[in-house]
Amino acid sequence: MSSDSAASGTRYNKLSEELQQRIKKDRESGRQNEWRCRDEEVVRRDPSRDRASLWRPAYVRDTEKIIHLPYYNRYADKTQVFSFYNNDDITRRALHVQLVSRIARSIGSVLGLNLDLIEAIALGHDIGHTPFGHAGERFLSDLLHAETGRYFNHNVHSVRVLDFIFRRNLSLQTLDGILCHNGEFEQKEYRPQFDKSFEDYDKSVESCYVNGKAAIERLVPKTLEGCVVRICDMIAYLGKDRQDAYVAKIIPPDYKFSTELLGDQNAKIINNLTVDIIENSYGKDHIRLSDKAYSDLKSMKEENNAVIYRDARMNEQYNEIIMPMFRELYYRLLSDVVKKDRESLIYRHHVRLVNNARKSYDGADYFNGEPNQIVADYIASMTDDYFIALHKKLFPNSRFRITYKPYFGV
Repeated sequence: MSSDSAASGTRYNKLSEELQQRIKKDRESGRQNEWRCRDEEVVRRDPSRDRASLWRPAYVRDTEKIIHLPYYNRYADKTQVFSFYNNDDITRRALHVQLVSRIARSIGSVLGLNLDLIEAIALGHDIGHTPFGHAGERFLSDLLHAETGRYFNHNVHSVRVLDFIFRRNLSLQTLDGILCHNGEFEQKEYRPQFDKSFEDYDKSVESCYVNGKAAIERLVPKTLEGCVVRICDMIAYLGKDRQDAYVAKIIPPDYKFSTELLGDQNAKIINNLTVDIIENSYGKDHIRLSDKAYSDLKSMKEENNAVIYRDARMNEQYNEIIMPMFRELYYRLLSDVVKKDRESLIYRHHVRLVNNARKSYDGADYFNGEPNQIVADYIASMTDDYFIALHKKLFPNSRFRITYKPYFGV
């Protein structure tokens, strides 16, 4: 691995000349990555539908199914990390999934992987995420677990949205990559379990509901493409969260992060991790980080946790305002579902939408499902603003109110 001098601190690394020459020779000879996921390997629950064509290859169909779902629109107003800011320069999930896709496609292109599959996994990986980021995910999981003994996790809910709620007949490869994407658990090596079946996948989903984080930590993607998206989820948010933290004034403008190999700026972090992954993974049946990159990655996460994610002011608003709002909304909606009230807001604005979308796939009435799960589905689908508006509609006299920080100060 070589590098260029930078104006300050850590350098922008480059691939070694030896590897660059090897890649060029492989391309000239037409050599393909023998471990890439080929379109012919696609597996669907209903193989009689959604067959690939020249103009809509297998995993392109998955991407199109994802981006045309109504929930895809809602990425645009779902908090990534920083809620309570009227500031369009702070990242929302719509940008995050695009960044994951872009970084993963860059790496996948050099490694010779299936870029269509990478795009489908990346663009769908957070479609089940709650409003208000990981705080909202935690609050919803606590409520669901208290009532049912089952856990809510956004990666599991993303595949529920695609595989059950809307029944889009997505491929096993895409669903598995989304389920196993959880970027909270970094590893030095990512070795795919190439032989996984839908039966294995279904068992993993159920285990995540029953065992929560303990099961999620054991998830391993089926494909190299899924492994790349998993590491790129972290690459996409670590540096970007730092950028956003400066904009949100969570950290002072002169604060200096400290990682030697990867750098402290978003562009350097993306470049240097991309180079390290390619350098250590090219021509292999797994994705690997160097010892130094892995150490730096862990240090970056720890430093982000210490100075950003655990910020007392931010978490105070989550715990003292958002959490009780989640509780009020959850139990009000649950009452309507238990009563099977077809005039309720949850029926008119959620259940009806799902039933209409499922007509061509399944005639079953979604409203007959487990009431707590229906409520969790609805809340998870909401954007931040939708959640606030619905809470205000149902609880006009509630003492809980969110005050956004304006663009131009007080």
